[in-house]
Amino acid sequence: MKVLISGAGVAGPALAYWLHRHGHTPTVVERAPAPRPGGQAVDVRGVALEVVERMGLLAEVRAAATGMRGMSFVDGDGVELVRTTEETLTGGLTGSPDVEVLRDDLTAIFLRRNGTAVETVFGDSVVALDQDEHRVDVTFASGPRREFELVVGADGLHSTVRSLVFGPEDRYLRHLGVYLSVFSTANHLGLDHWQVFHRNEGRMAGVYSARRNTEARAVLGFESPPLDYDHRDLDQQRKLVADAFAGDGWETPRLVEAMWEAPDFYFDSMSQVRMERWSHGRVALVGDAGYCGSPLSGQGTSTALVGAYVLAGELKAAGGDHRTAFARCESTIRDYVERNQALASADPEGRPSHDDIAAAAGALVLPVY
Repeated sequence: MKVLISGAGVAGPALAYWLHRHGHTPTVVERAPAPRPGGQAVDVRGVALEVVERMGLLAEVRAAATGMRGMSFVDGDGVELVRTTEETLTGGLTGSPDVEVLRDDLTAIFLRRNGTAVETVFGDSVVALDQDEHRVDVTFASGPRREFELVVGADGLHSTVRSLVFGPEDRYLRHLGVYLSVFSTANHLGLDHWQVFHRNEGRMAGVYSARRNTEARAVLGFESPPLDYDHRDLDQQRKLVADAFAGDGWETPRLVEAMWEAPDFYFDSMSQVRMERWSHGRVALVGDAGYCGSPLSGQGTSTALVGAYVLAGELKAAGGDHRTAFARCESTIRDYVERNQALASADPEGRPSHDDIAAAAGALVLPVY
């Protein structure tokens, strides 16, 4: 079948790989003009590691790992309060089989594996969908219409496909009371595979080295009820962050200054997507578009990888019968997804235990297709 996938983040290229491997013809369309740079360090855990291994990419993903050795917390004057090499805030236990990797590095690995075997179109997006019993007619922002047998929304928290087919996002988004900004900056602290955080009331600033210490990623997060802003207006978002951290100590003013020039600035609410169904007719959702766990769960990437693998596998097992495949995919991974989403229900100041994370990450026997 010809399958359109909207979104070239993690879930989209992973799904395209499995669909192509099972004999389908996927097309990936991405609004950005090129693979999106930046983003935070993400984790591949539990059964998601098995998915990556079945793709033949586990060694390459491990080679791209951040290699974090530990973390520190400091006060407003930079005086170290806590230091540990047993765990990190972004990646969990050090020395575990889990893999922490920068989001854009992971996406690049998947896109390289797909190569020219998968049509990938950047700088375009879906603006309308019209489906019937046999096909989906898709209208693109660039103007032309194309016909596909299936459409999958892998386009993230603010999924256009979800809005077009299932209705406005406010029906499905559950705000967790936190906003987060991530962007690249210089490793001006000379961090060596290390991360440092400064916590203030309702706010936390942090920085960790990246790409063998040649650069760093800054993290600025703050608690807030839902804010009214345009999620495509980056300058408006930068001002929200700057206002939230005005007057903070440590390196925070320097990080805020760097934020204004960062080419890969990211800002969004920590929200989950909760839906009763992830498909309607010939359209389905995968990853954050259908069941975002938020960075507070630490499992968004893993659930996206598992969801992509199972969705493609069930299409194969059902001989292309999308109704059967979509239903089986949901029944197979629903409990796994909900257990991983539940990790974000803890107090953001606390975090779930490592045992809870490991149990949720492994809460599925991965089918073989």
